[in-house]
Amino acid sequence: MPSTQNAESPSTTGPGSDRPDQRLRGRDILCFSHDWTGDPLSKTHLMRLLAKENRVLWVNSIGYRMPTASGADLGRAFQKLAAATKPVTEVEPNIFVLNPLAIPAYGRPSVRALNRRWLRWQVKRAMRGLKFNRVINWVFNPAAAVIAGQLGEEQLIYHCVDEYTAFSGVASSALAEMELQLLRQADLVIVSAERLYQSKSRSNPRTVLVQHGVDFEHFRKACTGEVAPAAEQASLPRPILGFFGLVADWVDVDLMAEMARRFPEGSLVIVGKVTTDVSKLEALSNVHFLGRKPYETLPGFCAGWDVALMPFRLNELTLNANPLKVREYLAAGLPVVSTAIPEVEALGLCRIASTADEFEREIRQTLADAGPTAARSEAVRQESWAARLQEIERHLFATSVVATKERV
Repeated sequence: MPSTQNAESPSTTGPGSDRPDQRLRGRDILCFSHDWTGDPLSKTHLMRLLAKENRVLWVNSIGYRMPTASGADLGRAFQKLAAATKPVTEVEPNIFVLNPLAIPAYGRPSVRALNRRWLRWQVKRAMRGLKFNRVINWVFNPAAAVIAGQLGEEQLIYHCVDEYTAFSGVASSALAEMELQLLRQADLVIVSAERLYQSKSRSNPRTVLVQHGVDFEHFRKACTGEVAPAAEQASLPRPILGFFGLVADWVDVDLMAEMARRFPEGSLVIVGKVTTDVSKLEALSNVHFLGRKPYETLPGFCAGWDVALMPFRLNELTLNANPLKVREYLAAGLPVVSTAIPEVEALGLCRIASTADEFEREIRQTLADAGPTAARSEAVRQESWAARLQEIERHLFATSVVATKERV
């Protein structure tokens, strides 16, 4: 795996690596991301930390997936329209949320041009209202390329945590074009997986690899007795094989169904929103869908599991992914059985399987030491989001100097 350093970045272990001034303070940060009310992802964790000493204007999703005529998409469109009527809201100390309106049809140049003018007006109005200055534009959503560099920002960061063009339902060629524009403009590109580093660094030499972190103290509660196992699963037959997160088309439903069949005496518990066909799982009596749960309650579910599952399909999307849930499972002290996702393999703390037979075998071997343990949790103690932010700040300060020199 390449280092998170490049030729223009200082050593993160040498002299000056812990200088107290290498921290963002008193800055105004513009963040283009997913909707604030969604599940806490890497963006949420990082911005919450930054908000302790900076102000954040969080711009809810401006979309990058092509909408359909489905009930779900129509409902989301109406929600967006309703939210756009609300003023900028301070949802947490120093975190302000803007609900912009945009047309998610970026494959059409005319729509992109309209979005550019419309979004620029909405965002600039919000920035003026908050008296933003010395702005860092921190972009997680590549669709924000339509206005990146047009908002008076001092620095532009593109933080790439997925191969966005590999999501289903997106205008891949248009999104790739917008992302390339972002990559070329950015003062710093941050990626979360080695494969992303290999592909994105070709377009910008100021690309650094910073792995995802984990909310360690939160998930550790699952193995310290600080939380009781969730009551909803307390009476289920053991062993309990658990999964939390979005059940989308990148989750191998067939593999999960096969594991449920091979452990008929136990239970497969799924905690999270479902957006794909799970009829094969619904047909099995020992599979239990508990729905999406508040983030605060996840350690309680982990506390009652014997094994955590990471059954992702292998495709262009997942091969470039660095799943947050893996470190969260581990911080909860759980043994993890996963398909061969490169970043999970590189972590070296999970059991990896390539076939259904291997997946079953790894689960059975894991059951000999099942359930959350403090020793397992300790393996990821040093991988907190605070540690990741410090790493990012070192790169940002180094790159800011480089960028200034280049513009002179």
